[in-house]
Amino acid sequence: MPRLLLPLLFLGLPLAEIAGFVVVGQWLGLWPTLALVILSGIAGTMLLRIQGLDVLRQINAEGRAGRVPGEAIVHGALIVFGSILLVLPGFLTDIAGILLFIPAFRRLIWRLIGERVVVRTSYSPRGNRNGRPDGRTTGRTLDLDTDDYRRQPNPDSPWSDRPRDGE
Repeated sequence: MPRLLLPLLFLGLPLAEIAGFVVVGQWLGLWPTLALVILSGIAGTMLLRIQGLDVLRQINAEGRAGRVPGEAIVHGALIVFGSILLVLPGFLTDIAGILLFIPAFRRLIWRLIGERVVVRTSYSPRGNRNGRPDGRTTGRTLDLDTDDYRRQPNPDSPWSDRPRDGE
């Protein structure tokens, strides 16, 4: 069944959008229908800018508080997807895009998929760069201070900064 769903979506969605254009065009006329399509694209970009900045602030606040901003990241992804749907010409995609800009609808989606989302991070609230709370390294981490590393030029290397003979 899932193999049949994707081709049906790619064929069915454009046909449904064309039917929507015909119905709305008969009801409103040509120019108001075209104006609605153009205005929905403009609204999508404006809403992305307004609500996208708000989500970025939420992600920043969650990170500063030491929490993983999983819900805020999903909200941001849904806002971007909603704006893409609004920019695409068509009334069905516009309806879906507008729904994704409603915070209550995004929270409903988060409740449905939030249990399945796993956010992995190497962030440690104590500020350890290796991610372990006890401060020990995991064996895969090489932690160098500025005194532990220095660059030694190799004149034979093709990436050397020094000029070669004949240059």
